[in-house]
Amino acid sequence: MNDDLVYVKVFRYGKEVLVAVCDADLIGKTLREGDLEVCIDERFFKGSLVTVEKALSILETATIANLFGDKIVNGAKIRGLIHADAIIRISGVPHAQFIEL
Repeated sequence: MNDDLVYVKVFRYGKEVLVAVCDADLIGKTLREGDLEVCIDERFFKGSLVTVEKALSILETATIANLFGDKIVNGAKIRGLIHADAIIRISGVPHAQFIEL
């Protein structure tokens, strides 16, 4: 599997565009940290397998985003889509969300 690939899934609700992105190697995994448990569920995240650069272009259309993984979170930070302070780690995996107001 190419190391630069991520899964992207786009959901449209009226004017809202929710984009879910995770690094390809995280799909189907469950992250645990204390009482927190997060499943990188295929039904939510497994859409198209694309390059990080393509995913970042899609993220630029989002009004809401949910991101998991080093590749996509770092790419979004570098592109200016998220602020470093918005990034948390769950079981060592970077996670960020944003909503456009």
